[in-house]
Amino acid sequence: MVWMATYRKVPLVTGELYHVFNRGLDKRTTFGNQAEFIRFYQTLKFYRFSNPPLNLSKFLEINQSKREDYLETSWGEKLVSIKCYCLMPNHFHLLLEQLVDGGISRYLSQVLNSYTRYFNTKTKRVGQLFLDQFKNVLVENEEQLLHLSRYIHLNPYSSNVVSNLRGLEKYEWSSLLEYIGGGEESICDKDTVLASFKTRGSYRKFVFDRADYQRELKKIEHLLAEQ
Repeated sequence: MVWMATYRKVPLVTGELYHVFNRGLDKRTTFGNQAEFIRFYQTLKFYRFSNPPLNLSKFLEINQSKREDYLETSWGEKLVSIKCYCLMPNHFHLLLEQLVDGGISRYLSQVLNSYTRYFNTKTKRVGQLFLDQFKNVLVENEEQLLHLSRYIHLNPYSSNVVSNLRGLEKYEWSSLLEYIGGGEESICDKDTVLASFKTRGSYRKFVFDRADYQRELKKIEHLLAEQ
């Protein structure tokens, strides 16, 4: 059994931004090694488009010259625009803009189904890997947008996946590297966030100045949730 889109009381609206997140069933580890992180990143990149010529597993099996032939063909319109992302060992965060009606639900369905098939085949398991329904929060204003981008990028530090800010700067599975200039690969449309900053350095300062505060909040979040 793999993940499927389900009905939402509040529909996802085209042209709006959303913080989208999901975790492994029973908080299980979903990305336990480099290969698994790479594969999930590949699914995020591949399924942004409405009409890829074949599924990801088949695409990765063909040789480089054949891939380049496919890359020169139309893959249809984009379903979503990725603004930020962060992959953690047992969950992920995305900041997405929906570009077509139903785009986010279709995108997440393809991403999670594709990765679940890969993971189950690799680990010789069956059944669901992620929670039934991803969660989403509408981004209502610029202040919230900037806060969310910072929150997403600080996740490895506030959760102690990395021990210090130097480690955060080198964390491979976050779009922070794209934002501060250290990453070669790019899948994010960063202008929406960076428009509020004069330089990439000023965005870095904006994120890092909040790091210790966010880590302290993380320590007591279970107490806040109980109130």
